Amino acid sequence: MTGSSQSTNSLAEFQIAGTNEGSNTKVLPAKPEPLAFNPKETAVIVVDMQNAYASKKGYLDKAGFDVSHTGPVIDNIAKVIGAARSADMPVVFFQNGWDPQYQEAGGPGSPNWYKSNALKTMRKQPELMGTLLAKGTWDYELVDELTPQEGDIVIPKTRYSGFYNTNLDSMLRSRGIRTLIFTGIATNVCVESTLRDGFFLEYFGVMLADATHQAGPKEIQEASLFNVETFFGWVSNVNDFCNTVTGTD
Repeated sequence: MTGSSQSTNSLAEFQIAGTNEGSNTKVLPAKPEPLAFNPKETAVIVVDMQNAYASKKGYLDKAGFDVSHTGPVIDNIAKVIGAARSADMPVVFFQNGWDPQYQEAGGPGSPNWYKSNALKTMRKQPELMGTLLAKGTWDYELVDELTPQEGDIVIPKTRYSGFYNTNLDSMLRSRGIRTLIFTGIATNVCVESTLRDGFFLEYFGVMLADATHQAGPKEIQEASLFNVETFFGWVSNVNDFCNTVTGTD
């Protein structure tokens, strides 16, 4: 009898993940199971929605990646930001890149020097040097459709993860944030890297599938979503998030 009761309780624990306590708690439809969260303890993370990653003639485009389907992603992120602001949830924008001399990118002593596709592209096309992911350039700027407003947080970063060498963790903890809603580009690089690091720091991470876009073929998007759902967090979508937070799409 005791064993049966324990088994039932264990199963019930995983019907809804997260802390389902308090009058402010909401339940977000998600995979692999719904996630309970408190909007007052939740922030929206907008990863690298810069011309470099989302616009034609930006870095990803010049490096040979397909950015032709980023328009709907931009629109969806705008919906997410609107819902978050209406609920007084913090919105955090990341901008990825380096100083114009690329000192922050690291030289041959850094693995980033070898693996960064932006740096590799500029070495192959020297005429692009100083134009890709350099602070102060069009490439580095956030897309016009996603302009930070007063009260939003904008954090520069120099590596894939938004937690690396930034004050993100302290800014979130000082606001009592426990749950992070992830949007942005690229799903399989900076978005997933930041969500993973958040997992290691005890944040509940949710990736909104239709508010992200991969660098690479479509299969890469599905692989990244599988990784998050199975190992590091939860996967949901824009409409479910907006409906849960505000009751509207």
